[in-house]
Formats: sequence, C-alpha cells, structure tokens
Amino acid sequence: MADWELRPASAADVETVAELRAVVLRPDLERLGRYDNLYVRQRLRNGFTPAHTWLIEVDGAFAGCVALRPEKDILWLEHFYLDPGLQGRGIGTAVLTRLLERCDSDGTTVRLNVLRGSSARRLYERHGFTVETEDEVDVFMVRGPAPT
Repeated sequence: MADWELRPASAADVETVAELRAVVLRPDLERLGRYDNLYVRQRLRNGFTPAHTWLIEVDGAFAGCVALRPEKDILWLEHFYLDPGLQGRGIGTAVLTRLLERCDSDGTTVRLNVLRGSSARRLYERHGFTVETEDEVDVFMVRGPAPT
C-alpha cells in the first residue's frame, strides 16, 4: 500500500473535491439514472464544511477526501471519495479504520448513506455498518462504537 496521510481541508479545496466527487460517483449515478453534470458538483459545494473534512494524500498528492459531520450525538461519514486509480489498494480501508478507531474511543455512533448497488457498501459492511433504511437511490447505514 502507498504511503498516505490525512490533512485538514480548507475552503480552497472545495472545487478539487467537487470534481473528484463527480468522477467517483458518475458510474453509480448513471446506473441509477440520476447523474447530472452540474448538480453532482453543486451538491458537494452546498455540503462542504472544511472544519469537518480531511483530504487524503497519497505520496504527497491529493487522492481523496472524507468528512465526519457532527449531528447531535452521532457523526455522519460523508464525502468519502478516493481517486478511482487508487481504489482497491487498501487505502480506503486504512482511512476508514483510522476514523472509526477515533469514533470508537469516543463512544460515537456513525451513520452514512451509500448509493444503491455501490461497491463501497461492502467496505462499510466489513467495518460493521448495518442497513437502517433504504430507498430507490440510497442505503442508510449505521455503526455503533465497537466495545473497547
């Protein structure tokens, strides 16, 4: 696996992240008949909060992002995108493992949504997420803190 690290995002990162989101989600959104070239980027812009977002860097270069947004007594795992050329190398697993270890030590429940049929769902299931609800587009999943 390549060397990777997380660094805090800044407001200046929004367009880079929006573009990656469009690339990563396009195949699943097209399969679901939901891809819109403008909306896919604007939705990221509307929900981008640098204070809760980290960039993933691999060998010093931008490779992805992830956010943990607080809401009451839970965290929402959002905007978890990794460059398609780097997927399948264990980087996403390593990033998710690190974030969930922090959540476990804090006793925090994590929620997320993933597109129906997305291969990312298997990653989340391997890390203990279970389905809460689903609709025609999204699958909503939850994971309580692991026992320490």
